[in-house]
Amino acid sequence: MSRITSLALAVASAFALVAGTTAAASAAPDPGAAAAEARVDPVAWAPCNPDPSKPDPGIYDCAVYPVPLDYAHPSGEKIGIAMMRRRAGDPAKRIGSLFLNPGGPGGSGYLWATTTRFEPEVQARFDLVGFDPRGVGLSNPLKCFGTDEEANGVFDRLTGVPVTKAEIDGTLAATRDYTDACDRNAGPLIEHMSTENVVRDLDRMRRGVGDRQLSFAGFSYGTLIGATYANMYPDKVRAVIIDGNVDPNLRLHDGLEYDRQRANGFELALDEYLKRCEAAGAPRCAFGAGDTRAKFDAIRDHLRTSPVTLPNGTRVTLSSFTSQVANALYAQSRQAPLATSLQALDDVLRQQKAPSLAVPKNAADADPLAVTVPAALREAPADTPYSADDSYYGVNCQDKPYPSNPRAFVNAARSWERDAPTFGRYQAFDAPACATWPAPARDVERYTGPWNRRTATPVMVIGNLYDPATQYTFAKRMQRQLGSAVLVSVDVIEHCAVGRSKELNKLVTSYLVSRQVPAPGQLLKPDAEAFPPVA
Repeated sequence: MSRITSLALAVASAFALVAGTTAAASAAPDPGAAAAEARVDPVAWAPCNPDPSKPDPGIYDCAVYPVPLDYAHPSGEKIGIAMMRRRAGDPAKRIGSLFLNPGGPGGSGYLWATTTRFEPEVQARFDLVGFDPRGVGLSNPLKCFGTDEEANGVFDRLTGVPVTKAEIDGTLAATRDYTDACDRNAGPLIEHMSTENVVRDLDRMRRGVGDRQLSFAGFSYGTLIGATYANMYPDKVRAVIIDGNVDPNLRLHDGLEYDRQRANGFELALDEYLKRCEAAGAPRCAFGAGDTRAKFDAIRDHLRTSPVTLPNGTRVTLSSFTSQVANALYAQSRQAPLATSLQALDDVLRQQKAPSLAVPKNAADADPLAVTVPAALREAPADTPYSADDSYYGVNCQDKPYPSNPRAFVNAARSWERDAPTFGRYQAFDAPACATWPAPARDVERYTGPWNRRTATPVMVIGNLYDPATQYTFAKRMQRQLGSAVLVSVDVIEHCAVGRSKELNKLVTSYLVSRQVPAPGQLLKPDAEAFPPVA
C-alpha cells in the first residue's frame, strides 16, 4: 500500500468519524467565545501516522472537516477539508494552533503538519495544522478527467513554451479541450474555488479547533490567503506570517499584467544568478568560466529553433530547459547543480558544432535539462483513475481576471519576451486556460479588497530580494497595501525564506510565540551560499 493510499484511508476513516458522531475534539471550542461568532462543530480528530512505512510517532491526528460547498447556502451541500495536526510538544504551555499553507494554488498542505521549518519552541507551543484547501489533494479534489489516459490525450499536446505557429495553435486547441473537459466533469465545486471561499473555510477550521484568533503561516499563494483573512476577519487575527508574497491588489484586478510582472521577476532572479555564478567562478560555480550571460543566452537562443539531442538519446527542448531553470531558481540548493547541467549542455553544443571533438565526459550532467519521460511511457491503461487534480486553474481562473480571447496570450508572449527573453513566453502561456474556463473571475464571488484593514498585531511580511516566482517588489507592495504590516527582507535567490535563515527564524519564533513584531527594514542573510567555497 502506498503512502498516499494509506493517508487517504486515514482521512476516509476520519471523515466517517465526522459524519457519524458528534464526539468532541481534544481542544473543543471555548464556551466563553464571543457570542456574536456563529458556532460550528468541533473538529473530530483521530490518531494517524503521516508515514505508515515508519513507526507511528504518536503525535499526529487527522480529520476531515465539513464546510459548505456554497457559502450563499451554508446549510446546503457540504465538502470535506482534510486536516492533519502535530500536537504541541509542551501541552501545558500550548498557545493554540498554527495553520499552514504551502502555496500553489493547488499545493497540498496536509503533510505540512510535519514541517521542520520552524524552531523547536514553535513546535512545543503550537499544534501545527496542515490542510488541503478545497478542491486540492484529499479535500474533494477538483477533477476535469476520469482517467489518466484522457488527461494525457490533452496534456501531451501542450507545449510549455510554444514558438512556431503549429506549436501555438496546437497548444491553444489542447487548452480549449482541457477547459471543455472541466466544464463536463468538474461538477458544482468548480464555481466555488476562489480564495474567498478558502478563507471562509479557514475561519471555520479556526473556530472548529477552539481558537479565538488565528495564527497562520502562508507561503507563496498562501500569502494571498493570509492577506485575505486579515482583511475579511481583521479582529480574528492573532499572528500572521506571509512569506514569498503576491501583490494582492494587482492579482485580483489584472491577471495578465500580474503575470507579466511575474515573468520579469523570474528574469531578475536569473540575471542575479548568472552574475553570482560568474563572480564565484569555476569550480565553485561550474558554469562560472567566461561570460555566463552570453553563454546562457546562446543556449536559449539555439533551443528556440532546434532541440539538443544528448548522447543518451534524450532531448533538451526550449520548454524543458526553461521549466528546469525556473525550477532551480526556486531553491538555492538546486542552483549549483543547475550550473553543472548548464556547463554540460554548453559543452555538448560546442561538440555538436565541431564533431571532430570528443563527446564531453560530463555530457550526462545535462540530463536534468532534458525531457525526462517520453510521452509513450506516460500512457496509462484506460481504467487508471485520474491521479492529479485541477485546482491550480480552479483557483487562478477565479481569482485573476483575464481576457476571454485566447489569442490575447499569443500577443502577450510576443510583447513580454522583449523584456523577459527567457521567461516572457513561458509565463504568457501559463494561463490561456483562464480565457475559456467554465467559471471565470467575472462570474464568481471573490474577495477583491479593501486590503488596508488594521489588525491588532501587524502582519509579518517576508520577502527575498531575488525571489523568482513572487518578485521582491510584490513583498514591498503587500506591506504597503496591508493596514498594519512590517517587512523583513532576505538577500537570497530563492522562493520563500522561513527555515533557510537562523536569523529570520529567531524573529519568526518571537513573533509567533510572543507577538513581538520585528523591527522594520531588516536585511538578513541565508544560512548557506549557493556556491560555497570548494574545500
